[in-house]
Amino acid sequence: MDVEIRRAGPDDAAALALVGQATFLETYAGQLERENILAHCAHEHAAARYAGWLADGVSQVWIAETTHGRAPVGYAVVAAADLPVALAADDLELKRFYLLSRLHGQGHGARLMETVAADARASGARRLLLGVFSANTRAIAFYARQGFTQAGVRKFRVGEGVYDDLVLARLLAEGG
Repeated sequence: MDVEIRRAGPDDAAALALVGQATFLETYAGQLERENILAHCAHEHAAARYAGWLADGVSQVWIAETTHGRAPVGYAVVAAADLPVALAADDLELKRFYLLSRLHGQGHGARLMETVAADARASGARRLLLGVFSANTRAIAFYARQGFTQAGVRKFRVGEGVYDDLVLARLLAEGG
């Protein structure tokens, strides 16, 4: 399947929310409790959340779409870093990074990550950081292949549940 990656605009908030809820559910169904998934998706993956990032003038949002039909299949959100590790003023955080699982292993995730990293590097960022559920071994392995290493840990709330996240970082020096 051919996928295009482009900068998201204000009209993309509903599409981002849809793919956000779909990817969160397919990633964590069976790992997290139903009520926690539903509460998290209702709040954190509401169209208003994405509309806020799209309108804040600081965050960068990309959407991955099928070339035929423009169906949303993935996305990334980068904003100011807010993680419990030592941060520099020029650090950025990858707040969201998801791709529908049927597209995993086809290079689309790596292309989306390189798009994000190149833009962050061009903006002057020194590091790109993210939080990932410590039991999400597939994502952790993907991030390691993309040059991320562990920088810390944090507690992350999903609904009423509190889970352990790894904080990962990637240096953005040329070629990094």
